[in-house]
Amino acid sequence: MISYGNLDTKTRLMVILASLIASQTLSEYKVMLGAALNVGVTPIEVKEIVYQSVPYVGMAKAFDFIHATNEILESRGIKLPLESQSTTSPETRFEKGLEVQKEIFGDIIDKMYEAAPADQVHIQKYLSGNCFGDYYTRKGLDIKTRELLTFSVILSLGGCEPQLKGHIQGNLNVGNDKETLLNAVTQLLPYIGYPRTLNAIACLNEVIPD
Repeated sequence: MISYGNLDTKTRLMVILASLIASQTLSEYKVMLGAALNVGVTPIEVKEIVYQSVPYVGMAKAFDFIHATNEILESRGIKLPLESQSTTSPETRFEKGLEVQKEIFGDIIDKMYEAAPADQVHIQKYLSGNCFGDYYTRKGLDIKTRELLTFSVILSLGGCEPQLKGHIQGNLNVGNDKETLLNAVTQLLPYIGYPRTLNAIACLNEVIPD
C-alpha cells in the first residue's frame, strides 16, 4: 500500500497521523510521529495536525495526543511552546471563520443558516467560529492540506458519512481531486480496516461518480 498512488511521503505520513488521532491509537501515533519528523514534517505542522483534529474528534480525545506530541518534540530538543499560528481573536473568529467556510463550501453555508431552526442556529455559529475560525484560519498548514486531513479524520471516525460527503466536496473545491482522496483512503486501509475504507470509497463514488 505504501507504493500505491501519488501521495508524497510527507503527505502520506501527515494523513496517517490525522487518522491515528481519530482512531485513538496513541502508541502507533507515537511511532508514526517519529517517522513523520524524520521525513521532514515540521514541528509546527505536527502540532497543527493535532489541532486540526480537535473540532472533529473532540477536545477530550485529542488531549493525550497533544501531550504525547509535546513530549516527543521536547525529547528531540525542540523548545516549546512553538510560535503561535493563530490569526484570529475572540472578536474576529466568527467573521473570519465564516469567510473561510464560504470559500471552501460556497453558497451552501448560507442555506445551512437559513434552514436551521431558531433554537439551533447557535450550533451553526459555533461551527463557523470554532471549527473554521479557530482552526482553518491558522497558519502552519494551507487550506488544501487541512481539508485533506479533515477528510482523513472523518473517514477514520466511522459513522460520519454525511459529514464525509460534505468534506469530499470541500476537498474538490480546494483542489484535492478524486485520485488524491482515493490515494489517502488506500494509505489508511491498514490502520482503519476494510469496513471504514469501503464506506469511504462508497461516499467518494457517490459524490464523484466516474
